Amino acid sequence: MMEIVVIVAGVLFGAGALCAVYRIIRGPTVLDRVVASDVLVATVICALGAEMAVDRHTDNLPVLLALALFAVLGSLSVARFLTGRGDS
Repeated sequence: MMEIVVIVAGVLFGAGALCAVYRIIRGPTVLDRVVASDVLVATVICALGAEMAVDRHTDNLPVLLALALFAVLGSLSVARFLTGRGDS
């Protein structure tokens, strides 16, 4: 039963990541691409967290923290850059 849950979760994480990559490629504005990249990073963080929960280890915890830090700093820097530019 647990294998089915893991497979379904993997498929859903993969679908979410593919949708985010599509929006990064096709996004008409920079803001669309930034939001899609945040969604992609959040999907990777959730997938790594789910993998840690299934395998019952915390080896990837520093990777999760670094990804979260880079996601926040990247979003803030792009937001600051776009507010200085005046267009979206």
